[in-house]
Amino acid sequence: MATKKSDSSSNKSVWLIGGIAALIAVAAIIAVASRSGGDEVVEGVEEFHPVEVVGEPLPEFSGGATDPAVGMMAPVLTGQGFTGNKIVTSPGAPTLLVFLAHWCPHCQREVPLLVKWNSEGSVPSGLDVIAITTSTDPASPNFPPSEWLAREEFPALWPVMTDSGEKTAAKAMGVSGFPFFVLIDAEGKVALRNSGEIETDVLTEQINKALSK
Repeated sequence: MATKKSDSSSNKSVWLIGGIAALIAVAAIIAVASRSGGDEVVEGVEEFHPVEVVGEPLPEFSGGATDPAVGMMAPVLTGQGFTGNKIVTSPGAPTLLVFLAHWCPHCQREVPLLVKWNSEGSVPSGLDVIAITTSTDPASPNFPPSEWLAREEFPALWPVMTDSGEKTAAKAMGVSGFPFFVLIDAEGKVALRNSGEIETDVLTEQINKALSK
């Protein structure tokens, strides 16, 4: 397992505070909307935000035996959560980015597994997890993603970044399917990418192996 840099604890504290505050805000807003009928546009929650990318985009993931992105510096993403809280994928700790699309049945099956992975304490020690909702489409099923993740009780300590309508974050990381995982080591280099549903015990094994290199 890669070790964290000295500034990782401060980064994590910011994420934890922002993530908890954002989830509480989203849950409260959704509760109010439900009591009032649930058919209105919920104010204070945004499903899209602009994303700033610093660094070279990764090549699109092809699923081949060798991923050319492994070992590359991952671009740093700066975006916002559903309630406008700032989220940055800065180096400092090993970080797993999880790209989710609300309309994707594979994502809908994966999210409960990730929730259980966290609740059972099976997430590798020292690993930060950031979810990114992308390819959001108001005309597709299971919209909006903010309500979906709140219903699934997605971990409050995992920040959720909203992608832009142009899928800026997804394109920067070479996303080619959903769910999509990008593991970034403490130095900011890509350690692993994976596309599709995956059992969390297999995911844990892959993460530990990739970070031990």
